[in-house]
Amino acid sequence: MAIRIVRLGSPRKEGEGLRLGTVRRPPRGVPKSEFATRDFYDVWLPNLSPSPALMKEGRAARDEKQWSAFLKKFRAEITGSESDKILDVLAALSHQTHLSLGCYCEEESHCHRSVLRELLIARGAAMAHDDG
Repeated sequence: MAIRIVRLGSPRKEGEGLRLGTVRRPPRGVPKSEFATRDFYDVWLPNLSPSPALMKEGRAARDEKQWSAFLKKFRAEITGSESDKILDVLAALSHQTHLSLGCYCEEESHCHRSVLRELLIARGAAMAHDDG
């Protein structure tokens, strides 16, 4: 049992479990009835994505200093919010079932899901080792 961090729209891996979309907006041009069959997500969980204003700031980050500022603000947004509690639940569930969390970004290192990974690890979540 573990949580896997994924890119939404990528082919599912065996044993991935329920795929949670931690994005602010659903995929464009894809009917809601096809989100899961097209490997986007089974359940939409926008509470674990940056706020619209912060998301805009993250997309505009052009250097490491701006990206680091975005990451710091995203951690602050999550901490102490309802989203913080959701991460606690996901960390606990990771010891009972397979789950995956994802976003559309190509590179995890320049995506909010890198922060979600850190926050889940800090909570003792079981994490899959072949993430990427």
